[in-house]
Amino acid sequence: MNVHLIDGTYELFRHYYGAPSATDRAGREAGGVRGVLFSLLSMFDAGATHMAVATDHVIESFRNRLWPGYKTGAGIDPLLLAQFGPLEDGLRAMGVQVWAMEELEADDGLASGAALAARDSRVDCIYLCTPDKDLSQCVSGDRIVQWDRRKGEVRDAGGVVGKFGVPPRSIPDYLALVGDSADGFPGVPGWGAKSTAAVLSRYRHLEYIPARARDWDVTVRGAERLAAALREHRPNAFLFRDLATLRDGAALFEDVDELEWHGPTPAFEKFADDLGAPGLWERADRIHHNLQSLTV
Repeated sequence: MNVHLIDGTYELFRHYYGAPSATDRAGREAGGVRGVLFSLLSMFDAGATHMAVATDHVIESFRNRLWPGYKTGAGIDPLLLAQFGPLEDGLRAMGVQVWAMEELEADDGLASGAALAARDSRVDCIYLCTPDKDLSQCVSGDRIVQWDRRKGEVRDAGGVVGKFGVPPRSIPDYLALVGDSADGFPGVPGWGAKSTAAVLSRYRHLEYIPARARDWDVTVRGAERLAAALREHRPNAFLFRDLATLRDGAALFEDVDELEWHGPTPAFEKFADDLGAPGLWERADRIHHNLQSLTV
């Protein structure tokens, strides 16, 4: 079996800004919710069987206590923010397991779900459905991969090296040095993607990078300046790595069978109608019946 783990926060943003505006029966903006639900149904229609969606039920997390500049809900369009709850309700009604993260983030939920699913020998491949570079640290061989559904790109361990110049386990170190503007931490001054990839491809992790550039056995332009910057900002570099390191120990499920889709619940028909999209129910019901006919 294959397992598909969805970044619900990313999907909601993507469909809110990329799909036409739409309102529910009560006149509230619901285009993002509609887009995500139709999109996931297309995955079931294409053969997906086991799925879970992680969402940022609470935008802030424990990381905000570690770094004051870490991302918050400030600046998010209220019409978008108001769709997080309805999305979670709609997914549950559609019969999809939802991991509504609070102290941890959706990315931590995906990391935890992947770690749990990987323990089951029946699982052939785990697809982390998100383009977020943070999740590249969870990629393992060709069994845990990233799938950017918008671009149609699947990235295995070799693909991570091809994109970033470092293996998956070095991604937190990579982000610590180059920074991550989406998450709100700046990295170490002067360290760009090329210099970071060159150094980490040799030393892998921050603690193994020699303090003095003269001790580096890799040629990097401006090495002395980079080494000096890392010495000066070393505490922050380790803090940023901690921010970028996903927590994969959340006990989200006990058995992969819990992620199997058994079709929409009876509540989904009313939810779809209230959403102003009765076609959602009709499509979900049709897909489920088609899947049942294939297993008979």
